[in-house]
Amino acid sequence: MSVLSEFKEFAVKGNVVDLAVGVIIGGAFGKIVDSVVKDLIMPLVGKVVGGLDFSNYFVLLSNPPADFKGPMTYEALTKAGVPLFAYGSFLTVLLNFIILAFIIFMMIKQINRLKRIEPTPVEAAPATPEDIVLLREIRDSLKR
Repeated sequence: MSVLSEFKEFAVKGNVVDLAVGVIIGGAFGKIVDSVVKDLIMPLVGKVVGGLDFSNYFVLLSNPPADFKGPMTYEALTKAGVPLFAYGSFLTVLLNFIILAFIIFMMIKQINRLKRIEPTPVEAAPATPEDIVLLREIRDSLKR
């Protein structure tokens, strides 16, 4: 078997196609979770901890350029090329991962619950052939 035909057989197997579909759906699902975290959850968490945006939690690793006149925000400093230790972004990504992992856990849990094989009822013993039943009736009547 040539390498090309082996690759073709490998590429069209169900597992590879399933993996590709999973990666594509996972990417789209990741964007949804990212939006949920960034747009819905983090503003609430920021409100609870004092009204601050987690994306603006950072430590300057060097001073901004002398001609920098912009605001001291993560976006402005990053555009100016200032190195930052952006632990707020990390916290956002970490929370994003925890939420995504929990949602996937709940989905897998439900899928496994639906996959459980119901125990099959014990099948009744096969019916006794008619001639055997008739012979037993004759035997029982002769015993009387």
